Amino acid sequence: MDSTTPIRVLLADDHAVVRAGIRRFLEQAADIEVVAEADDGKSAQRLIDKYQPDVAVLDIQMPGASGIDVTRWVRDAHPQIGVLILTAYDDDPYVMAVLQAGANGYVLKTASPAAIIRAVRDVHQGNSALDAVIVQKVMNQVAGGMNQQPVENLTPRETEVLRLVAQGYTNKAIGVQLGISDRTVQGHLAHIFGKLHAGSRTEAVMRAVSLGWLPPDLMERAG
Repeated sequence: MDSTTPIRVLLADDHAVVRAGIRRFLEQAADIEVVAEADDGKSAQRLIDKYQPDVAVLDIQMPGASGIDVTRWVRDAHPQIGVLILTAYDDDPYVMAVLQAGANGYVLKTASPAAIIRAVRDVHQGNSALDAVIVQKVMNQVAGGMNQQPVENLTPRETEVLRLVAQGYTNKAIGVQLGISDRTVQGHLAHIFGKLHAGSRTEAVMRAVSLGWLPPDLMERAG
Protein backbone atom coordinates (compact mmCIF):
# COMPACT_ATOMS: atom_id res chain seq x y z
CA MET A 1 0.00 0.00 0.00
CA ASP A 2 1.24 3.49 -0.91
CA SER A 3 2.27 5.39 2.19
CA THR A 4 0.23 8.39 0.96
CA THR A 5 -2.99 6.38 0.96
CA PRO A 6 -4.86 6.85 4.26
CA ILE A 7 -6.09 3.98 6.39
CA ARG A 8 -9.83 3.84 5.70
CA VAL A 9 -11.80 3.34 8.91
CA LEU A 10 -15.42 2.53 9.68
CA LEU A 11 -16.47 3.68 13.15
CA ALA A 12 -19.41 1.99 14.89
CA ASP A 13 -20.72 3.18 18.27
CA ASP A 14 -24.31 3.78 19.35
CA HIS A 15 -23.43 7.01 21.23
CA ALA A 16 -23.24 9.91 18.78
CA VAL A 17 -21.18 12.15 21.08
CA VAL A 18 -18.63 9.39 21.74
CA ARG A 19 -18.47 8.60 18.03
CA ALA A 20 -17.87 12.25 17.15
CA GLY A 21 -15.07 12.52 19.69
CA ILE A 22 -13.34 9.37 18.45
CA ARG A 23 -13.66 10.52 14.84
CA ARG A 24 -12.22 13.93 15.67
CA PHE A 25 -8.99 12.63 17.16
CA LEU A 26 -8.60 9.74 14.68
CA GLU A 27 -8.71 12.21 11.81
CA GLN A 28 -6.04 14.35 13.44
CA ALA A 29 -3.71 11.60 12.23
CA ALA A 30 -2.77 12.38 8.63
CA ASP A 31 -2.79 8.70 7.68
CA ILE A 32 -6.33 7.88 8.92
CA GLU A 33 -9.65 8.69 7.24
CA VAL A 34 -13.05 7.79 8.72
CA VAL A 35 -15.10 6.83 5.65
CA ALA A 36 -18.33 5.86 7.42
CA GLU A 37 -20.07 5.84 10.80
CA ALA A 38 -22.68 3.44 12.15
CA ASP A 39 -24.88 3.69 15.23
CA ASP A 40 -25.83 0.01 15.42
CA GLY A 41 -24.46 -3.39 14.45
CA LYS A 42 -26.67 -3.98 11.42
CA SER A 43 -25.77 -0.59 9.95
CA ALA A 44 -22.12 -1.41 10.58
CA GLN A 45 -22.43 -4.59 8.50
CA ARG A 46 -24.20 -2.76 5.68
CA LEU A 47 -21.62 0.03 5.60
CA ILE A 48 -18.69 -2.40 5.78
CA ASP A 49 -20.15 -4.13 2.71
CA LYS A 50 -20.50 -0.78 0.95
CA TYR A 51 -17.22 0.92 1.84
CA GLN A 52 -14.83 -2.01 2.36
CA PRO A 53 -12.76 -0.16 4.99
CA ASP A 54 -9.26 -1.23 5.98
CA VAL A 55 -10.20 -1.28 9.68
CA ALA A 56 -13.57 -1.50 11.45
CA VAL A 57 -13.53 0.14 14.90
CA LEU A 58 -16.44 -1.34 16.87
CA ASP A 59 -18.01 -0.92 20.29
CA ILE A 60 -19.22 -4.14 21.94
CA GLN A 61 -22.69 -3.13 23.10
CA MET A 62 -24.74 -1.91 20.13
CA PRO A 63 -28.39 -2.35 19.08
CA GLY A 64 -29.18 -4.77 16.28
CA ALA A 65 -25.96 -6.75 16.49
CA SER A 66 -23.17 -6.58 19.06
CA GLY A 67 -19.57 -5.83 18.22
CA ILE A 68 -18.88 -9.52 18.82
CA ASP A 69 -21.54 -10.49 16.25
CA VAL A 70 -20.18 -7.99 13.74
CA THR A 71 -16.64 -9.27 14.30
CA ARG A 72 -17.70 -12.86 13.54
CA TRP A 73 -19.48 -11.64 10.42
CA VAL A 74 -16.45 -9.66 9.23
CA ARG A 75 -14.17 -12.66 9.69
CA ASP A 76 -16.51 -14.73 7.47
CA ALA A 77 -17.53 -12.12 4.90
CA HIS A 78 -14.47 -9.83 4.71
CA PRO A 79 -11.45 -11.60 6.25
CA GLN A 80 -9.06 -8.97 4.87
CA ILE A 81 -10.61 -6.22 7.04
CA GLY A 82 -9.01 -5.59 10.42
CA VAL A 83 -11.27 -5.36 13.48
CA LEU A 84 -10.46 -3.19 16.49
CA ILE A 85 -12.81 -3.33 19.47
CA LEU A 86 -12.92 0.03 21.27
CA THR A 87 -15.08 -0.25 24.35
CA ALA A 88 -15.56 0.59 28.01
CA TYR A 89 -16.06 -3.08 28.89
CA ASP A 90 -13.14 -5.14 30.20
CA ASP A 91 -15.12 -8.05 31.73
CA ASP A 92 -13.42 -11.41 31.18
CA PRO A 93 -16.32 -13.00 29.23
CA TYR A 94 -16.37 -10.06 26.80
CA VAL A 95 -12.61 -10.17 26.33
CA MET A 96 -12.50 -13.87 25.49
CA ALA A 97 -15.62 -13.73 23.30
CA VAL A 98 -14.16 -10.84 21.29
CA LEU A 99 -10.82 -12.55 20.71
CA GLN A 100 -12.44 -15.88 19.90
CA ALA A 101 -14.65 -14.08 17.37
CA GLY A 102 -11.45 -13.05 15.59
CA ALA A 103 -10.87 -9.41 16.53
CA ASN A 104 -7.38 -8.12 15.85
CA GLY A 105 -7.37 -5.66 18.72
CA TYR A 106 -9.13 -4.76 21.97
CA VAL A 107 -8.58 -1.31 23.44
CA LEU A 108 -10.43 0.42 26.25
CA LYS A 109 -11.98 3.86 25.79
CA THR A 110 -9.86 5.05 28.71
CA ALA A 111 -6.79 4.72 26.45
CA SER A 112 -5.14 7.93 25.23
CA PRO A 113 -5.94 9.20 21.72
CA ALA A 114 -2.35 8.40 20.73
CA ALA A 115 -2.77 4.78 21.91
CA ILE A 116 -6.01 4.36 19.95
CA ILE A 117 -4.44 5.83 16.81
CA ARG A 118 -1.49 3.44 17.25
CA ALA A 119 -3.93 0.53 17.67
CA VAL A 120 -5.65 1.39 14.37
CA ARG A 121 -2.26 1.45 12.63
CA ASP A 122 -1.20 -1.83 14.24
CA VAL A 123 -4.40 -3.61 13.22
CA HIS A 124 -4.06 -2.25 9.68
CA GLN A 125 -0.52 -3.67 9.52
CA GLY A 126 -1.77 -7.10 10.61
CA ASN A 127 -0.54 -6.87 14.21
CA SER A 128 -2.45 -7.44 17.42
CA ALA A 129 -3.38 -4.37 19.44
CA LEU A 130 -4.25 -5.14 23.04
CA ASP A 131 -4.65 -2.84 26.01
CA ALA A 132 -2.27 -3.85 28.84
CA VAL A 133 -5.28 -4.67 31.05
CA ILE A 134 -6.63 -6.97 28.34
CA VAL A 135 -3.28 -8.73 27.91
CA GLN A 136 -3.23 -9.60 31.61
CA LYS A 137 -6.80 -10.88 31.55
CA VAL A 138 -6.12 -13.09 28.54
CA MET A 139 -2.92 -14.44 30.09
CA ASN A 140 -4.88 -15.33 33.25
CA GLN A 141 -7.57 -17.05 31.19
CA VAL A 142 -4.98 -18.91 29.13
CA ALA A 143 -3.13 -20.07 32.24
CA GLY A 144 -6.38 -21.28 33.78
CA GLY A 145 -7.38 -23.10 30.61
CA MET A 146 -4.04 -24.90 30.41
CA ASN A 147 -4.71 -26.45 33.80
CA GLN A 148 -7.86 -28.05 32.42
CA GLN A 149 -6.90 -29.00 28.85
CA PRO A 150 -3.67 -30.77 27.98
CA VAL A 151 -1.88 -29.30 24.98
CA GLU A 152 -0.03 -31.14 22.22
CA ASN A 153 3.49 -30.18 21.19
CA LEU A 154 3.86 -28.18 17.99
CA THR A 155 6.02 -29.38 15.12
CA PRO A 156 9.06 -27.23 14.24
CA ARG A 157 7.23 -25.82 11.22
CA GLU A 158 4.13 -25.00 13.29
CA THR A 159 6.37 -23.21 15.79
CA GLU A 160 7.91 -21.20 12.93
CA VAL A 161 4.45 -20.21 11.72
CA LEU A 162 3.30 -19.18 15.19
CA ARG A 163 6.48 -17.17 15.76
CA LEU A 164 5.75 -15.18 12.60
CA VAL A 165 2.12 -14.75 13.69
CA ALA A 166 3.40 -13.31 16.98
CA GLN A 167 5.54 -10.84 15.02
CA GLY A 168 2.45 -9.58 13.18
CA TYR A 169 2.92 -11.29 9.80
CA THR A 170 -0.19 -11.98 7.71
CA ASN A 171 -0.79 -15.45 6.27
CA LYS A 172 0.47 -14.25 2.89
CA ALA A 173 3.64 -12.80 4.40
CA ILE A 174 4.24 -15.98 6.40
CA GLY A 175 3.93 -17.97 3.20
CA VAL A 176 6.54 -15.76 1.50
CA GLN A 177 8.89 -16.04 4.50
CA LEU A 178 8.65 -19.84 4.62
CA GLY A 179 8.26 -20.54 0.90
CA ILE A 180 4.81 -22.14 1.27
CA SER A 181 1.31 -21.28 0.04
CA ASP A 182 -1.35 -19.29 1.91
CA ARG A 183 -3.44 -22.46 2.06
CA THR A 184 -0.60 -24.36 3.71
CA VAL A 185 -0.21 -21.57 6.26
CA GLN A 186 -3.94 -21.77 7.00
CA GLY A 187 -3.60 -25.52 7.48
CA HIS A 188 -0.74 -25.07 9.94
CA LEU A 189 -2.77 -22.48 11.87
CA ALA A 190 -5.75 -24.83 12.07
CA HIS A 191 -3.49 -27.51 13.58
CA ILE A 192 -1.95 -24.98 15.98
CA PHE A 193 -5.38 -23.78 17.16
CA GLY A 194 -6.47 -27.37 17.72
CA LYS A 195 -3.34 -28.36 19.63
CA LEU A 196 -3.43 -25.27 21.84
CA HIS A 197 -7.23 -25.14 22.22
CA ALA A 198 -7.09 -21.57 20.94
CA GLY A 199 -9.89 -19.64 19.30
CA SER A 200 -7.79 -16.87 17.75
CA ARG A 201 -4.27 -15.98 16.65
CA THR A 202 -3.79 -13.82 19.75
CA GLU A 203 -4.92 -16.58 22.09
CA ALA A 204 -2.62 -19.10 20.38
CA VAL A 205 0.38 -16.77 20.74
CA MET A 206 -0.38 -16.07 24.39
CA ARG A 207 -0.81 -19.74 25.15
CA ALA A 208 2.55 -20.50 23.52
CA VAL A 209 4.20 -17.69 25.52
CA SER A 210 2.68 -19.07 28.74
CA LEU A 211 4.08 -22.50 27.90
CA GLY A 212 7.53 -21.03 27.29
CA TRP A 213 7.45 -22.01 23.62
CA LEU A 214 7.77 -18.39 22.45
CA PRO A 215 9.66 -15.53 24.15
CA PRO A 216 7.42 -12.86 25.76
CA ASP A 217 9.13 -10.04 23.86
CA LEU A 218 7.58 -11.35 20.63
CA MET A 219 4.13 -10.78 22.12
CA GLU A 220 5.13 -7.28 23.22
CA ARG A 221 6.16 -6.43 19.67
CA ALA A 222 2.98 -7.92 18.22
CA GLY A 223 0.70 -6.38 20.82
